[in-house]
Amino acid sequence: MIYRKEFFDLQWQFATRVAVLARTPLADALLDYTNFYARFGLGRDFDQAHPTWREYLHGLQRSSEPREWTYEFYRSLLPDRGAPDIVASVGCFSYARLADGNIRLHFHNAEMAGISPLSAERQPRRRDELRQLLESVWREEGETARVIGRSWLYHLVAYRRIFPITYLATATPSAPSFRGMPLWGQFLDRQGSIRRQTADLLLRRLSTRTSTFALGECFPYQVLALDGIASFFM
Repeated sequence: MIYRKEFFDLQWQFATRVAVLARTPLADALLDYTNFYARFGLGRDFDQAHPTWREYLHGLQRSSEPREWTYEFYRSLLPDRGAPDIVASVGCFSYARLADGNIRLHFHNAEMAGISPLSAERQPRRRDELRQLLESVWREEGETARVIGRSWLYHLVAYRRIFPITYLATATPSAPSFRGMPLWGQFLDRQGSIRRQTADLLLRRLSTRTSTFALGECFPYQVLALDGIASFFM
């Protein structure tokens, strides 16, 4: 997916406000409070000395239109390489293997344009895709392989009803990672456009803050963390 400029603009607004509240350099806020580093395809190390990140910051210092430069820089690095290494995919679901050996579930819209992947009509297909994917986890990793979920999507009934109750019962609020798509993804619709009402709510809440305390509460949805074993899905 090629993300649209307004998605970067929203994160820019968030980071610039955080820089003021925290009295920290903008470069630090952009690294720690946006998904830019990952969207630039630089991995998950968040190394401020990475040559490409330094190139971005250097251009930012010279630009009179920082938002424009940010989006132009992102487009220059396409195709987007920010997604983690995927081991297997089935329809809208995929999984990656984490450094600790656990399995991380991912969801993306693999439907044709105009079709909602979470509509009631597509629920049987989503459940079948998830079952097939976890069967491959069972075969490759074993029935006790730990399956990790991290997303704001678990707040949605349309998403929750795809999963077994035993897995949903493990859901707990996760400390917000302002660098990750599990948090920022809530501002995108299935076409990749910004959800304007949701974005405006974030900015309104942020505008009332006088410190960086509990910044995660500015987001309409918090990230939920789930942790189960592969046999939950069989």
